[in-house]
Amino acid sequence: MNIGKKIRIKRIVNRKSGKTVIIPMDHGVSLGPIQGLEDIDKTVNMILRGGANATVVHKGIVTSTNRSEDTDIGLIIHLSASTSLNPFPNNKISVCDVEEALALGADAVSVHVNIGADGEAAMLESLGRTARECNRWGIPLLAMMYPRGDLVEVNVESVKLAARVGAELGADIIKCPYTGSAKSFEAVVRGCPVPVVIAGGSKLSDEETLDMIEGAMTAGAAGLSMGRNVFQHEDPEHFVRVACEMVHNGMPAKQALKMLRRQL
Repeated sequence: MNIGKKIRIKRIVNRKSGKTVIIPMDHGVSLGPIQGLEDIDKTVNMILRGGANATVVHKGIVTSTNRSEDTDIGLIIHLSASTSLNPFPNNKISVCDVEEALALGADAVSVHVNIGADGEAAMLESLGRTARECNRWGIPLLAMMYPRGDLVEVNVESVKLAARVGAELGADIIKCPYTGSAKSFEAVVRGCPVPVVIAGGSKLSDEETLDMIEGAMTAGAAGLSMGRNVFQHEDPEHFVRVACEMVHNGMPAKQALKMLRRQL
């Protein structure tokens, strides 16, 4: 890893634990102003106060979300997009590049690749090109790697493949689905030579979300990248605070649930 990446990655990772709590809020392109993102400034500040390490947003939202309070937070600009109205929503295209993201103040960039989708080839080409640009400019690359497609089953083997593809093509951090248990997700982490964080997926109960975080961390994950389970929570700030205790300090799920309920 070159010096630029080493410097910038410390802006999106906790320096003591070496792990990260990332809150993606790029859903406005795919789903519109859904619950929790109508007033994105307010949500970002709650997440910031909770202690998250970084947010993921699209380029047009940077000016309205970037560090409006005194506390700092890492900025990851998402380079991929598609909308839910597209007949092929799994086919992501590039809507920003690394140089533009740097000009906007990005600490890192992210791309989304759906392995098994009809547009897989173009998405892989975009990932490879972006990795090359990231190496040139010294900026970390988060690859959101999902097994998705009409003929794709989401299981341990497909998630292992998706994660490994992202690492093989130059990503510095991989985001992928949780596989349901610590034992199965350990196989994903073991097969990927770069840090892996879990995606949050669809909205879950607090118990389910905390159990998923505990399982991932037990398996050796480098943290989490959760959107709707955080910004659609009734108290996003406190939920982030609890998640940070689990990721950075090893708090077990049962204790975390008690901590969460004391505040609600």
